[in-house]
Parts: sequence; C-alpha cells; structure tokens
Amino acid sequence: MNKWIRQFHRWVSVAFALTVIATTIALAQEKPVLWMSYVPLLPLALLALTGLYLFILPYAVKWRGGRSIAGQT
Repeated sequence: MNKWIRQFHRWVSVAFALTVIATTIALAQEKPVLWMSYVPLLPLALLALTGLYLFILPYAVKWRGGRSIAGQT
C-alpha cells in the first residue's frame, strides 16, 4: 500500500503542476476566469494528505518497533 500511495503522490504532483500552469494562463487573460483560481486546491489537498502520510510513515514504523522501510521501495 505504501508503494501505491507514493505513486499516487507523484501523479497528483504532476496534476497539481498542470493546474497551476492552467490557472496562471487563465488569470493572465484580459478577462480572467476567477473560478479557475480554485482548481489547484483539490490536488493541493491530496498532496498535503499523502505528503503527511509519507512524512510520518518512518516515525510510525519506528514507534511501532517494526522493521525499517528502507528496504521497501
């Protein structure tokens, strides 16, 4: 499952980058589309959740007394 979350995090980061580029282009127009500024918020929230999980994962394994995840990729 950790592998899946890491891969999901990577793909969501690509989606986030694309939405930021699209938002920048949309807001730079003569008549900007203001709702476009909210588009990157969903990928950003997903990145925050998966990023926190991936950040806390090594500490949780150590706290549980489990094996190291360094060998797992």
